[in-house]
Amino acid sequence: MVEYFEGPRKGRWRNLGMAAAFLVLALFLFFLPGSYQTPIRSAIRGTVLMPFLLAQSELVNRGASQVDVPVLRAERDSLAAVVAAQASLAEENRRLRQLMGLRSRAPRSFVPAELVRIGTAGGESTFLLNVGTEDGIRVGSPVIASGGLLGVVWEAGRRSSHAIDWTHTDFRASAMTADGSAYGIVESRRGRYREEDQLALVGAPFHVDVAPGTRVVTSGRGGVYPRGILLGTVVGIEEADTGWRKSYLVRPAVRPEAVTHVLVGVPLENGYDDLSPLWSGGAPPTRGDTAGAR
Repeated sequence: MVEYFEGPRKGRWRNLGMAAAFLVLALFLFFLPGSYQTPIRSAIRGTVLMPFLLAQSELVNRGASQVDVPVLRAERDSLAAVVAAQASLAEENRRLRQLMGLRSRAPRSFVPAELVRIGTAGGESTFLLNVGTEDGIRVGSPVIASGGLLGVVWEAGRRSSHAIDWTHTDFRASAMTADGSAYGIVESRRGRYREEDQLALVGAPFHVDVAPGTRVVTSGRGGVYPRGILLGTVVGIEEADTGWRKSYLVRPAVRPEAVTHVLVGVPLENGYDDLSPLWSGGAPPTRGDTAGAR
């Protein structure tokens, strides 16, 4: 029993002795001149304290990595959102500048409007406009964008209108090549995806070859679309009716999904002006046309 109590006492005295020794050593080092303390501190850090320093460094790095990952992700997401917003804003500004340039050159028979997609099933080829009969809009008013013809007003209310774009199955426009060598009717052609929708110039004369890259514009026949609005560019021949007519695929000048602001025609008593200078710098030659037009 005595030995049991003497063991803990010896342990306590030993601990106290070691603590006192470290205290004396610390005081001794504390009062040493600075020139002597520096090499001693370096030696202690490189030997006795090295494992503790490494462990502390590892703990700090782990803690920093655990804290920084969410922060970095949040910063990355914020930066991506800012970049995307700036890109979309720059694109919208570019389109608005193009439309403003077109508006300054267009006749006064066109009014600016904002376009809103309906977003319902089956309404992909229709859209709403924030102008109506109070602004002079009527059923059949053409809708143009900076690139060319977008569509036509289908229903006109007092302050808003319902329109279709060129991808609609009921869309038709009397058209011709920009040089006036071929006339026909332009209608929509559905692709596998909406992004692949195209136009087709049907009813072109068989004896006239329309080369790829030829610009196609509205002919002005039928009294709906003004003459000279750009429709698109010929891609190639679609089919040929031997000895009679040809059809050509046309790459549209305007992609409906990219349009947010447009110009809408206001019908005049004496009809619209020739709009050829807006896109081609000159009017196509006048020529008779036996094709039907809407």
